[in-house]
Amino acid sequence: MTASAPAAAAAPAEPAAPAAPMAKATSSADASEGKLAYYGRKFANRKTASGERFNPGAMTMAHKTLPMGTMVRVTNTKNSRSAVVRVNDRGPTTPDRVGDLSLAAAKKIGMLRSGVIDAKLETVG
Repeated sequence: MTASAPAAAAAPAEPAAPAAPMAKATSSADASEGKLAYYGRKFANRKTASGERFNPGAMTMAHKTLPMGTMVRVTNTKNSRSAVVRVNDRGPTTPDRVGDLSLAAAKKIGMLRSGVIDAKLETVG
């Protein structure tokens, strides 16, 4: 019978690192409020910051910091109407606004008459 080598001592297990946060968290960091405006047909077919052409009939928006492709629920705080839009552009350049909506999204949340509204933005899926 041959002698076997002694088994190596197992190192104590280290605590697991915290899991990385999921893309959509449920914290208040996913929601913000501010003023929104919209941009209309005169910008049709111009390139957006994402490289796609602006389509006034699409449900899109410009935002200063959210990643391109982020889906955002935009709610008009005056009438509680909302729409889900996709970030495809950067802006607005006006410092007191948080975003600009496409014409279609502006119609859906009932802001065409006022032009600029107070809104709540929440990232979704």
